[in-house]
Amino acid sequence: MFCYQCEQTMGGKGCVSFGVCGKDPDTAALQDLLIHVLKGVSQFAARAAQKGAQDKEVGRFVVEGLFTTVTNVNFDPARIETIIRKGEKIIGKAKELAKKSGVDVEALKGPAQLKLASDRAGLLKQAREVSIEKSINANGPDVSGLQELIVYGLKGTAAYADHAAILGQEDNEVYKFFVETLDFLASNPKDIGQLLGMALKVGEFNLKVMGMLDAANTGRYGNPEPTKVRITPVAGKAILVSGHDLKDLHDLLEQTEGKGINIYTHGEMLPCHAYPELKKFKHLVGNYGGAWQDQRKEFDEFPGAILMTTNCIQKPKDSYKARIFTTGLVAWPGVMHIKTDADGSKDFRAVIDAALAAPGFGEDAPEKSITVGFGHAAVLGVAGAVIDAVKAGKIRHFFLIGGCDGAKPGRNYYTEFAEKVPKDCVILTLACGKYRFNKLEFGDIGGIPRLLDCGQCNDAYSAIKIAVALADAFKCGVNDLPLSMILSWYEQKAVCILLTLLHLGIRNIRLGPSLPAFISPAALNVLVEKFNIMPTKTAEEDLDAILKK
Repeated sequence: MFCYQCEQTMGGKGCVSFGVCGKDPDTAALQDLLIHVLKGVSQFAARAAQKGAQDKEVGRFVVEGLFTTVTNVNFDPARIETIIRKGEKIIGKAKELAKKSGVDVEALKGPAQLKLASDRAGLLKQAREVSIEKSINANGPDVSGLQELIVYGLKGTAAYADHAAILGQEDNEVYKFFVETLDFLASNPKDIGQLLGMALKVGEFNLKVMGMLDAANTGRYGNPEPTKVRITPVAGKAILVSGHDLKDLHDLLEQTEGKGINIYTHGEMLPCHAYPELKKFKHLVGNYGGAWQDQRKEFDEFPGAILMTTNCIQKPKDSYKARIFTTGLVAWPGVMHIKTDADGSKDFRAVIDAALAAPGFGEDAPEKSITVGFGHAAVLGVAGAVIDAVKAGKIRHFFLIGGCDGAKPGRNYYTEFAEKVPKDCVILTLACGKYRFNKLEFGDIGGIPRLLDCGQCNDAYSAIKIAVALADAFKCGVNDLPLSMILSWYEQKAVCILLTLLHLGIRNIRLGPSLPAFISPAALNVLVEKFNIMPTKTAEEDLDAILKK
């Protein structure tokens, strides 16, 4: 195997025998083959779409297939093989759509003509022929790395598109962009400028998709509002919900109402407490634990059932394997999976039964809380006060410190940075990177909290809207604001958000704890020259450099 799509890849170069994430070689190979299948689907679907013919099933399959290969989503080779096999049917559907539109389908070469082997061993052999390592050997690290940058950006955007689609927000133009971009990659493009241009195009569409997801979440559950969230347990039976999916949480809350079970959020589900239509459930009692990389310890100690709704699963310990459940696209071999019915509903009785059979928390812990819910609607609602504080010199600078968390050494940088931010500065944060410092006391500036939690990683959309609104208020560009972005990354959703920021022309981003292995030195130099993107150094050095400007 060879995989270098996440920040924690072995030695900062690539995992070659077993993934640091827990991915085995068969899973890695089948994911490579699935991407190849998606390129084949897209060769037909893109040409059909250009002639005005689209099929929603094809678009959804492409999105779900991409999301399936995001780090920490699907570790089950049998489930991935099932998706690949479904790809044969979808290729046939896309081919027929293209043919009816007047496309010479037999003239298409490459992935479009793939004939899948009849057994797993044959699929694995085919996968080796379309591996990333083969691409690097054939195209070199610069071209191959930029091609993968586009793929990884698409994977991240697909995650957000899938969340939005589950809540009824879909757009044929978005599906068209996915297949056109994969069709572009199927042609094995090698021009560096063309590849960088397409990567920024992914960033442009990711902004659109994040907007769709924001509309889906707020349209269904209301605009997040500043909300205190308990972070210590209360006595009673318990279910812990991790991942990113709001609908799964909502449906579980409905199905557990009146059953004497308390629901806790974990990881990226923490922001759910700020949505009016979710926090109205009295048995949504708080948040338990922190970011995804600590889950094996935290889940082991949690005395109830656990539901994983999307990515960020780690190999379950035997001690809790019988009481952890997956749903949606996330999967682990041997873990019970809650299926989605034809009407989009899910039956969580197995999770509920496991919670009732577990001991639950025996007593209340001393109450502690943190505040979440500073999305764009909440912050822009008090924008006047913020602007006045800046003009009066009470707020000197804004720091966006957020992104993915992870276990790799060096991430204490973000805690140190947040702690050293001067008291006349405001910190915006989002995603699970905030768990490094979100339980610290930061105080306020004239009633404006110094720490503003914008939400999940997709709520980078909120941070962007806030930044653009401030720039409009001060009649300047975003790069001219007293705003610095200190970002941490781990997986592909962070990649698509970075591409969005670059698409918007935002410069001087500090990225850590290490730079992507798939970006070669030559490609990185282009990004440095154009956007002045830079690696993090030490908290002291970076703060001094920023505040001395």
